[in-house]
Amino acid sequence: MRFGFVTCVEIGVACIDEILSAGYDIAAIFTFPSDRAPDKSGRASPRGPAARHDVPIVEIDDVNSGEVARRCRTLGIDWLFIIGWSQIARREVLDAPRLGCVGAHPTLLPAGRGRAAIPWTILKGLTESGVTLFRLAPGVDNGPVLGQVRFPVEPDETATTLYAKVVDAHRELIRSCMPDLEGGDVAGRPQDENLATVWPGRRPEDGRLDFDMTVAEADRLVRATTRPYPGAFIDLPDGRRIRCWSGRAGLPADAPSLPLRFADGTYHLVDWDEETD
Repeated sequence: MRFGFVTCVEIGVACIDEILSAGYDIAAIFTFPSDRAPDKSGRASPRGPAARHDVPIVEIDDVNSGEVARRCRTLGIDWLFIIGWSQIARREVLDAPRLGCVGAHPTLLPAGRGRAAIPWTILKGLTESGVTLFRLAPGVDNGPVLGQVRFPVEPDETATTLYAKVVDAHRELIRSCMPDLEGGDVAGRPQDENLATVWPGRRPEDGRLDFDMTVAEADRLVRATTRPYPGAFIDLPDGRRIRCWSGRAGLPADAPSLPLRFADGTYHLVDWDEETD
């Protein structure tokens, strides 16, 4: 059985590492050119594991350009993974591998289809989340489910800690599902459309803090948008813009912090940057 992989993020690189370390055959890895948006949230290169296992890298700007579909056919790829890639694969790509395409999404599908799953999980105050492996179909995150891994979301969860849980869950899913994919007979479980929800994309400007917020609202936004995401920010009356990475509602008076006064109390930043033009 021959596999292909399309990714440009840490989550995908972790999956590649699991597949190759287990001895499965990846015929080609497709990724962005190395100079394409290297600072984008979660961006990571699969070139390291590719070099260690002598897997060819194919640079692409668009998964639908024709190159991915052509290589799948010429290399005899049976399954193509597309994980952590923002472009939606069209029918030509989905039909190019012999058995189909596989995706993963950091929610318990059909809940939370769409974008920005990790920030939204924190912003919505969820107490449980997970990762879903599924067969790609026309549409967004709507194909048959191949497997899921669940994990708790802690009250003080941050995007950093949640991202690490998501990476580990992807690794676990790959380990559990690869034998079935290698066997080739994978139908999957259809998603219940009655339970489907769609979460919208988020922009860096959605991280703006407002002094009219409560301390709890400010803390949740800071935790949801911290690294590897662009971070929350606030514009102070003196004209400074502060990028907020972490904070707490209460600190000892002598603890180093940047206090911000919100609608119902003071929030103390403990990790922040002052931005300059």
